[in-house]
Amino acid sequence: MNLFGMLEVSGSALTAERQRAEVVTSNMANAETTRTPEGGPYRRQLVVFQTRRMPRFPLLLAGLGSGAPRGVQINQVMADLKPAIERYQPGHPDADARGYVAYPAIDPVEETADLLGAVRAYELNASAVQSTKTMIQESVDLLR
Repeated sequence: MNLFGMLEVSGSALTAERQRAEVVTSNMANAETTRTPEGGPYRRQLVVFQTRRMPRFPLLLAGLGSGAPRGVQINQVMADLKPAIERYQPGHPDADARGYVAYPAIDPVEETADLLGAVRAYELNASAVQSTKTMIQESVDLLR
C-alpha cells in the first residue's frame, strides 16, 4: 500500500470513530430518557462498521485490478434489542398502571468503555496520519 493509501485508510477510520463517539455520548446523555417521540424509553444505539471499498475505475487507473478494501465506514446505527429496565415509581408521569417506569437499558460503565475505545482508536489513527505525513514530507525533501 502506498503512503496516500495509508492516509485514506486512517482518514476513514478517524471519521468512523468520531461518529461512534457521537453515538456513545448520545447513549450516555439519554440514559434516563423515559419518553421519546417514537414512544417508550430511549433505545441504546449500536454502531456497525464495515470495510469501505474504493470505486473500481480509480483502481484500474492506478493499475490495481481488485476492489481492495480502502478503509472503514459505518454501515448502520441500530437500536439495541435489550428490554427496558423497569423501576417502581408510581408518582412518575411515565409510570404505567402498575406504577412502573421503563428506563433505557444503558450501562454507564459499558458506555464509558465504548467511548474510551473510540477515543483510543481515534488517537491511534491520528498518530498514523501524522506519521504518514512525516514520511511524505521526508520523501519530498529527499527529491529536492
